[in-house]
Amino acid sequence: MGIDPGLKNIGWGIIKVNHNRVKLVNYGCIETESSDSISVRLGHIYSEVCSLVKNHKPREVAVEELFFAKNTKSALSVAQARGAIMLALDHSSISVFEYTPLEIKQALVGYGRAAKEQVQFMVKQFLALKNIPKPDHASDALAAVLCHKNSRNMKNILT
Repeated sequence: MGIDPGLKNIGWGIIKVNHNRVKLVNYGCIETESSDSISVRLGHIYSEVCSLVKNHKPREVAVEELFFAKNTKSALSVAQARGAIMLALDHSSISVFEYTPLEIKQALVGYGRAAKEQVQFMVKQFLALKNIPKPDHASDALAAVLCHKNSRNMKNILT
């Protein structure tokens, strides 16, 4: 399972890997209302992540790390949401792996500064889909879990 953290939109995507063959299981987006208090929004995120884990029973989860260069206020709210996500995963006793946006782009496109559209195209290609998964946050979550799959393959080759 992959997760793209956010406060308003949290992307998630689930794949199944069988003998290095990848199959899309499901993907989507958890949404919170900006009119709700931060505590209500974080509680909603926590509950939804717990529900996803309960329903899909992933063995491992790849979570995109935060990268913000300019907007401190946005970074803080996303960090809080990420905390709710990490807590839900910890309470579910699932192995969590974290990847930077640069690592995800490198794993899918081969270039750490790739454009978002290039990453989305590769998600579509790796999963043999007719269309790029929407919304963008779901596609980003699938990119994170595909990065994890590729990283695990490399670790297995090197050990």
